[in-house]
Amino acid sequence: MIKENFIKIYEQSFREHWELPCYSNYGESESYTYGEVAREIARMHLLFKHCQLRRGDKIALIGKNNARWCIAYMATVTYGAIIVPILQDFNPNDVHHIVNHSESVFLFVGDNIWEQLEEERLTGLRGVFSLNDYRCLYQRDGETIQRFLRQADSAMEEAYPEGFGPQHVNYTELGNEKVMLLNYTSGTTGFSKGVMLTGNNLAGNVVFGIHSQLLNRGDRVLSFLPLAHAYGCAFDFLTGTAVGAHIFLLGKTPSPKILMKAFGEVKPNLIITVPLVIEKIYKNVIQPIINKRSMKWALSIPYLDNRIYGQIRKKLVEALGGRFKEVIIGGAAMNPEVEEFFHRIKFPFTIGYGMTECAPLISYAPWSEFVLTSSGRILKGYMEARIAKEKPEDRLGEIQVRGEHVMAGYYKNPEATREVFTDDGWLRTGDLGTLDEQGNLFIRGRSKTMILSSSGQNIFPEEIEARLNNMPFVMESLVIEQEKRLIALVYADYEGLDSLGLNTPESVKAIMDENLKNLNNSVAAYEKVARIKLWPTEFEKTPKRSIKRYLYTNLTEA
Repeated sequence: MIKENFIKIYEQSFREHWELPCYSNYGESESYTYGEVAREIARMHLLFKHCQLRRGDKIALIGKNNARWCIAYMATVTYGAIIVPILQDFNPNDVHHIVNHSESVFLFVGDNIWEQLEEERLTGLRGVFSLNDYRCLYQRDGETIQRFLRQADSAMEEAYPEGFGPQHVNYTELGNEKVMLLNYTSGTTGFSKGVMLTGNNLAGNVVFGIHSQLLNRGDRVLSFLPLAHAYGCAFDFLTGTAVGAHIFLLGKTPSPKILMKAFGEVKPNLIITVPLVIEKIYKNVIQPIINKRSMKWALSIPYLDNRIYGQIRKKLVEALGGRFKEVIIGGAAMNPEVEEFFHRIKFPFTIGYGMTECAPLISYAPWSEFVLTSSGRILKGYMEARIAKEKPEDRLGEIQVRGEHVMAGYYKNPEATREVFTDDGWLRTGDLGTLDEQGNLFIRGRSKTMILSSSGQNIFPEEIEARLNNMPFVMESLVIEQEKRLIALVYADYEGLDSLGLNTPESVKAIMDENLKNLNNSVAAYEKVARIKLWPTEFEKTPKRSIKRYLYTNLTEA
């Protein structure tokens, strides 16, 4: 059990960092110091007491990243209630289901999302609050929430007649073994399960972040990953708040253009991101430079290449604000070509591995110790891992983990909980990989997506897709099996084709035939793709931006 109490970490942080800036909405004037956040939390606690909320009651939260999202989260957990963060990309039916399934009594929601929900379907809610200004959007008959909110200033004066100061930050006594968060997964299998995370699971991740000095007092953070997802939540938000960092919350879709501007202005000390963002920057910023004929010539000359790589690294570091100690990439597999290039130019990046069920971190290594193609080291003292092989001679096996970060189970779903744990208590990750003697983890792919070839070879479609996605005019791809052959579904870069006058059936076929030839020259014989089939639209994705494979795997030959 982690000795630091999750709730007390924040009690101490708000007292110690009272005058420091805490949360700012990027590009807006709304900003709070740690003291101002503590006051807002105290005001919310008075509302919860007025409504006679009990420890363990559920409070749902859905909206874009902003300061009020963070305050609502903190007010909930420090009161002793259970927070239910919901990804804002979930469709209204999913939101209705999660709010009802979790038995949430309050909902904090972005105004634009509330417009799409049907209050009569949210049967258990007692009150709904706007994430724009905390006004009450809905109250159940008999509730007096709106009346209380009109008198909230008087209630604060009555509770704290001499003003609210650091000495008044006293949060509930709640052991780390208690469930404090329900996180509904956005898996690619079509079902959403409520992951029960305890104070210990959350404290383990935050304490690891503090002891690893990922962030320090006064550091600046640009939070652009959705906070309802475990990865951005644990490190941008929870670790940042624990150490006294200044967190800038980006509420817009993080396109490369918007991000580059924000990085330049915020100049963050740490960058937490997913491969998609880094790969877009590589494709849009770096590839055009290194694909120039003169640059290819220069890079072929010894001594010149190191100087050029140094210049590219410097440009990239400056473009990302110039002050970060490292870029941590997680959430999905990294494109091998991009990873190898970043390693070659000595860019300070590292790749970690985790899952919602571990709140989320399982492995990480600082960039100076990161081993290429790995996903970092298993977190010593926090987590253990083993590779479960079906046969002793197998090279690969399922990665199974146990330790401080592993969830309590799935909410109201004992069957799914039983399935995901082994008889001796290890969590099945569903990922296949290997582990070296130093504890470095190497992931090959998901056991559910692995294809067994007719010759008995393991084929990981993600690895083939990573190569194909780097080829001309390929926006994204999906490799599936049809009648014992591999077929690549490709959503082409139609905008790029249009701009060059190449968007004709003949031109697109010639380009894709060339891509197919080059792809098959770069993979093993058993991984060769029989044909490329053009797909008319983007593939449907989960809120985490993973393709919903199950929608495409049973397609019949067209």
